[in-house]
Amino acid sequence: MRNHNMTQSVIDQLPRPEAKMNRGSEALAARLEAGATALAAFAATLSETEWQTRLPKDGRKIGVVVHDVASVYPVEIHLASLIAAGQPVAGVTWDAVDAMNRDHAKENDGAEKEATLALLAINSAAAAAAIRAFSDEDLSRAWPMSLNSDAPLTCQFMLEDHAVQDSYHHLAGIRAALGR
Repeated sequence: MRNHNMTQSVIDQLPRPEAKMNRGSEALAARLEAGATALAAFAATLSETEWQTRLPKDGRKIGVVVHDVASVYPVEIHLASLIAAGQPVAGVTWDAVDAMNRDHAKENDGAEKEATLALLAINSAAAAAAIRAFSDEDLSRAWPMSLNSDAPLTCQFMLEDHAVQDSYHHLAGIRAALGR
């Protein structure tokens, strides 16, 4: 009886034939997961000295930057959700982003590697799940985005330019700073 219940539980979790997979949101989610996985895999190899190394120009410690990537997924998904819901993104400026990054760096200066990598795994998985929930219509909806001079940008662009690319962008910067 127990095996039957376990089997039925697995069957209940399978996608229904009538359920359509959204290829666009699935592809975005997969790219986000791949970037987060690559960042986590590289960060896991860093020594404590490397984890504490400050990035040129940026000035933040590598560990703080990895923590920031993990921490900002919910914000980026929220902004994309606003656009998907037919609402403009207002009041978000590059000055506000810079201030958020400065505050985050101060508050998380001692970010520990193990806890940061756990947060990266949790928040990237949640972000990927949220992306998978967007329909094609959601992804193609465009509304003014204050971060981009109120240009009417799509939900998909918001996701690609922020949540998806963030881990790739910072991984490249970290690799360059460490020369590997």
